[in-house]
Amino acid sequence: MTGNGLPCLDLLEATPGILRALMTELTEADACWKPAPERFSVAEVLAHLSHSEGHCYRMRLDRFMAETRPEFEPDDAQMYLDLYRDADPEDAFDHFEEQRENNIEFLRNLPAGAGDRLALHREYGEITMSQMLNEWALHDLGHIRQIAELARARKYQAGAGPMAASYNLKP
Repeated sequence: MTGNGLPCLDLLEATPGILRALMTELTEADACWKPAPERFSVAEVLAHLSHSEGHCYRMRLDRFMAETRPEFEPDDAQMYLDLYRDADPEDAFDHFEEQRENNIEFLRNLPAGAGDRLALHREYGEITMSQMLNEWALHDLGHIRQIAELARARKYQAGAGPMAASYNLKP
């Protein structure tokens, strides 16, 4: 918790650095590799994170603060698959990182009690801003895990030789 009582801000702030570390040795070809046609590449995950940062999370933050009990539509990454295809991994990451820095600064400057503000989510019912921040952390951690698994499968599995057989990768 921060001085204003909002949860998860340290993790949300750390996410870009964690992602950057996971991608340290990935080439652009690695970042665009897909383990299967229906699966995401690292580049597509980064495009999704960038898009979600502004079009889902920041929009919701602004509405939480500007409206009394705003109503939110469900957000589904599958709706935006065409937007994520052929994404440039560096551009997507840079845009995500810039938006995340702005969002963290915004969140850290909110008044005490902001986390108790209510919204109506059309799928889940009444939610608080604090609950949304915890969901945001869940979202980040899921995609951190996804990018780590893609990096493991693309970059390191083959190089581990026979020892790779003991890993059950699911990129």
